[in-house]
Amino acid sequence: MSPTERPRIEGDRELEILGATLEVLVDVGYDRLTMDAVAARAKASKATLYRRWTNKVSLVVDALHHSKGPTEVPDTGTLRGDLMGVFCGMGGLADQEVVSVFASVLTAITRDPDFAEAFRRDVVGPKIAASQQIWERARDRGELREDVDLSLLEPALAGIVLHRLFIMGEQPTPELITRVIDQIILPAATRASAPSH
Repeated sequence: MSPTERPRIEGDRELEILGATLEVLVDVGYDRLTMDAVAARAKASKATLYRRWTNKVSLVVDALHHSKGPTEVPDTGTLRGDLMGVFCGMGGLADQEVVSVFASVLTAITRDPDFAEAFRRDVVGPKIAASQQIWERARDRGELREDVDLSLLEPALAGIVLHRLFIMGEQPTPELITRVIDQIILPAATRASAPSH
């Protein structure tokens, strides 16, 4: 290996460092997270971190991108089933670890433009793409009203649940998420069933 080549951190060691990053993030928040703190938690040198990540933004965004979440978008055959699969399961809004990690970056999204851009692109972007897939399949199945504005409706479920958490102090549960789906999202999005005579 030439002196200019730097070894890549890969596999289990990379996952350990990313896990340590998430732990520090939840403990102190993005604003107070430092490369030194992550290195100490991961039992690694700061130089080791800089071999793989150029700065705090790239490290935290990589950790968030690799954190647990649904690997495939569920296809249950109904909008309701797909929304429940994404939002109620592991990696969804009822997952306390996911919500804690999200809470730890909220201030950074408003204060740090570089982090906000990377977060929206690399962490939120794939989630939006998965959500769009669910809604497009529902539209293809004929479940949705023709006049529904998906740009408003797609983020509504997360918005309502996160508002209840951060503003009202109500922890998300599968039951709460299901109530929001059944009482707000589905009535707003889907065609009314024909009345039975």
